[in-house]
Amino acid sequence: MPVKNRFAELHDEITAWRRDLHENPELLFDTHRTSALVAEKLHAFGCDEVVTGLGRTGVVGVIKGRADTSGKVIGLRADMDALPILEQTGVPYASKTPGAMHACGHDGHTAMLLGAAKYLAETRNFDGTAVVIFQPAEEGGGGGREMCEDGMMERFGIQEVYGMHNWPGSPLGSFAIRPGAFFAATDVFDIEVEGLGGHAAKPHETIDTTVVASQIVIAIQSIASRNADPVDQIVVSVTSFQTSSNAFNVIPQRVALKGTVRTMTPEMRDLAESRLTKLAEGVAESFGATAKVDYTRNYPVMANHDEQTAFAAKVATDVSGSCEEAPIVMGGEDFAFMLEERPGAYILVGNGDSAAVHHPEYNFNDDAIPAGCSWWAEIIEQRLPAA
Repeated sequence: MPVKNRFAELHDEITAWRRDLHENPELLFDTHRTSALVAEKLHAFGCDEVVTGLGRTGVVGVIKGRADTSGKVIGLRADMDALPILEQTGVPYASKTPGAMHACGHDGHTAMLLGAAKYLAETRNFDGTAVVIFQPAEEGGGGGREMCEDGMMERFGIQEVYGMHNWPGSPLGSFAIRPGAFFAATDVFDIEVEGLGGHAAKPHETIDTTVVASQIVIAIQSIASRNADPVDQIVVSVTSFQTSSNAFNVIPQRVALKGTVRTMTPEMRDLAESRLTKLAEGVAESFGATAKVDYTRNYPVMANHDEQTAFAAKVATDVSGSCEEAPIVMGGEDFAFMLEERPGAYILVGNGDSAAVHHPEYNFNDDAIPAGCSWWAEIIEQRLPAA
């Protein structure tokens, strides 16, 4: 079953929604305009129920099929938030908000799910209930976790949940998915190194925190190279190195390091936290300094469920003719929280030859809209077939 004709007819309208969202990006939980626009459209589509304020600014729409003999309820989720990046696309609908842009395609995800919601509310050619979920704060805020903690799954009786993300570099409108662990756990750490500051010409009278912190940066790379099994995926990255002085002739009293750890299993996550803490503290002590480590577990591993993954791949094949096996992704995705509460699957849809996500020149490809909308709609119509 190829792309649905209805989405070819709606393509211009959905594209206009997407470009409006792109022009007006909002960060984390501050998706007030976006959430209001989504709720307004869901009401206009004739959804049976529209609920706002879940997970602070999340929106949920309920669409009942022509029949409900199955009693089944399927959730479809899109993210709404943008990134704190200065846009450099040069498109006519570029961000009007300085320092914020839709650099990950959440504008496209939201528009595609709105398109699918309009179609499902028009046709209702299914037996059961479709729940469309519009989530804030995927980009580091844990909006998916907060919507779950607000009781979303129980409130709407959701039994399975499905998500989608565009993927630059993959053929336009193609699909890829994998069962099991798919996106990495994303932990963050802060290390504060305290030494003894002083004059740069008299290093022997100091405990040089720049040297100590540099040794810590090097030492924690051994977690991946010497502590982890080479077949296990792990990334340890220091992303910020800040001293308490920026003078050329001062050895600083303190250095602050920040970074992230990405892992694919609970065991590797435990190992990374333990070794990073011991290495930082031990290296600092060997120089006569101290290191205070604050390690925070952020998003868990996002793991697809086997049965739902096979089903999602079948639907993708029906829409586009094939569905490839996706690679493991060391990026994070807070759809993980929803998949911890309910079985489901997360799929990638090709964005064609575009800049990478989180790049200032990235732009969602509107030509992917019909394929994405069709996949959403087919998930409902095939999982909840009408009599």
